[in-house]
Order: sequence, then structure tokens, then C-alpha cells
Amino acid sequence: MKSETKIRLQQLFPRLLLLAVLAFMIILLDRLSPFFLTWSNMRNILDQASLYIVLSVGMTFVICSGGIDLSIGSIVAMSGVIMAMCMKAGISIGLAICLGLASGAVIGLINGILISFANINPFIVTLSIMSVIRGTSLLMTNGRPIYGFEEAFKFWGSGNIGPINPPILISLILVTLGILLLTSTRWGNYSLVLGSNEEALRRTGVNVKLYKTSIYVFCGICAAIAGFIVCARLNTAEPLAGWAYEMDAIAAVVLGGADMRGGRGSVFGTFIACLVLAVMQNGLTILSISSNYQQVLTGIIIILAVAVSEFKRRNSKASVS
Repeated sequence: MKSETKIRLQQLFPRLLLLAVLAFMIILLDRLSPFFLTWSNMRNILDQASLYIVLSVGMTFVICSGGIDLSIGSIVAMSGVIMAMCMKAGISIGLAICLGLASGAVIGLINGILISFANINPFIVTLSIMSVIRGTSLLMTNGRPIYGFEEAFKFWGSGNIGPINPPILISLILVTLGILLLTSTRWGNYSLVLGSNEEALRRTGVNVKLYKTSIYVFCGICAAIAGFIVCARLNTAEPLAGWAYEMDAIAAVVLGGADMRGGRGSVFGTFIACLVLAVMQNGLTILSISSNYQQVLTGIIIILAVAVSEFKRRNSKASVS
């Protein structure tokens, strides 16, 4: 019983530590600026975080399965471009959005097939697809942004649903869905087992290729939803949108307690990590510190999170042996 409690506490520790860090940052920034804890600023933080939350939910499942997806930033651009071109061609807003989301699913399917069935390294596959999709977006638009959409479309990026923006609501729905999928479904359980012991799962008769492919499809859909948010928020479909978004998503997932080798992860932890990164970015802005420091801090956070994860893994192996 004590050992089970100890294991449970070890699993909860990264999330509890993140919550403590988040609370510390909020208290510190409130001390440094009287504007930080205003509702308008809190809403701005949540709005900024919503995009990365949507991306990171999909990335959580990919990393839990032992993979990685470097193509999500280019999917953000491609899905937005497809939605924009469809609307400019006279297609209804609803159908245009569906086609944009479908493009994310198709790209995720291609990633999954190449990784699962062709047995190509996920890093190589998604890096190559990233380049292909980014180049295709530039070719489709001749490198020019597409802008000027109807209010019904722009609402989903900058409208109001009570006290919050639609992107905040979308991100919260996805977080809830992600938590339920990872903790309460066979699909979520298999995602974790794929990362920890894929061969054992295969020997039980599970079609691991199909499940692994479906994870990349889900990640592609999440990236397309993020593309929808970006396009509606900016009222522009930019072929270079989503640049380096994959790094922020990976940082959030790893910071949220996931193991880069797979087998462990938490959607709730990822959610808190996204809030930490958004608060950090907002704090730098309020304190008039260059946003370039955010990239430096994000890189340091990734290194530290991976180092801590590796240290814990080695300690657990040593205690077992």
C-alpha cells in the first residue's frame, strides 16, 4: 500500500511542482506590476495560451507513444491557407473549416502511415513532411497572405462567448477531451503502452500500426484546429504561420511531465505547462523585456525538463535493480 502511494506521489510530483511554479510566478508578477492580475490581462494570457494548449494536447499523445511530430507548425499554415482559399472561392464557412481540419487529418495520416507501416523514423518523417507542407503552402499562395474574411469566421478567433474568447473555450474542451482519452479509454492506454513496451502490446494481438497511425491523425487534427484559430484571429491566412510552434508544444509536453522516450505523460500537466509558458511570456512583455528572451528560456526549460526526466528514469531503474 505504501509503495502504491509512493508511486502515485511520484507521478503527481511534476504536476504539483508546475502548479507551485505557476503560483510563484503569478505572485511575483503581481508584486512587480499592478496590471498583471486584472481580468483583461488574465484573459489575454488565457487567449495566448489557448493556441499552444490545442497544439500540445495532440503532441502529448504523440510523445507518450514514443514518437515526435515536427510538422504541426506547417499544418497550422496549410490548414489556414486551405480554409482561406475555400472561402475566397465561395464555399460556405462551415464547409471551408471542415476541409481545413480534414487537411490536418490527412497530413497526420500520411505521417502515421510512413512511420507505422513504412517503419521510418518519426523525426525524419515529420521533418520531411514539415518541409513539403510548408513549401506547398507557399506555392499555393505564391508566398502571399490571404486576408479579409466574414465576421462569422473571425468570431472564432476574436469574438466573445460571455467573459471569454472562443479559442479559450475550444482549448478547454480539447483539454477535457484529452484527459478523458488518455486516462479513461483503451486508445489512451495503448498510447502510453506504445511508448513503454510496443512489442508486448503487439504480442497481445493489438494492431499497433493502426493505433500509432491514429495518434498522428489526432495530432494533425489538433494542429489544424490551431490553424483555424490563427487564421480567424488574425483575419489572415499566412503561408509562413506556425513557424517553430512545434518547439513550444514539445516544451509544454515535456515540462508537463512527459518522457521523451514515451510511456509517460499527462494532458493536465501539459495544460499547466502551457499556462506557465504563457504567464512567462506575458510577464516579459509587462516588464518590457525583449520577447527574444522567451526563446532562450524555452530552450533552457526543455533541456532541464529532459535532464530531470532522464535522471528520474535512471534512478527508477537503479532502485528496481
